[in-house]
Amino acid sequence: MRFRIMFASLLVLTIASFAATAAQPRPTKLALSTQDYLDIQQLYARYAQTIDAGDAEGWANTFTPDGVFNNSSRGHDALVQFIHDWRDKRDGANRRHWNSNLVITPTPSGANGSVYLLLMNTGVRPPVPAASYIYEDTLVKTSSGWRFKTRVLHPDNPAQ
Repeated sequence: MRFRIMFASLLVLTIASFAATAAQPRPTKLALSTQDYLDIQQLYARYAQTIDAGDAEGWANTFTPDGVFNNSSRGHDALVQFIHDWRDKRDGANRRHWNSNLVITPTPSGANGSVYLLLMNTGVRPPVPAASYIYEDTLVKTSSGWRFKTRVLHPDNPAQ
């Protein structure tokens, strides 16, 4: 009889424990679809090709309308102006963006991205590396597809 009481008590405690665990809210697992990953990869490619071509409107359209590049260019008009300055004042016409090692991490509001950038000087023969950076990105999915909300460059060799 004593064994039955102990067994029944243990059984009740076990069931109560499972019920309490099941009743607790579970954290939502963040996930992106395969299509999201493909679309984000295409966004990165479109960004690089439009900046290298000097397509200011195309490049600005890789951002949200209030998007921010490098904590200084904010909003569509400022982004377009950045490309004009890049091409005219910073020898951007002789630069090519090579990205690699893209990492995309889901977030509650979209995704974070990180990618290496090797900026090549194509104004000399043979082309040579001009600089290397890491982009740190905040991405959001809009009605027009994935866009950069913020994009910040971090140099590999910051000035000391």
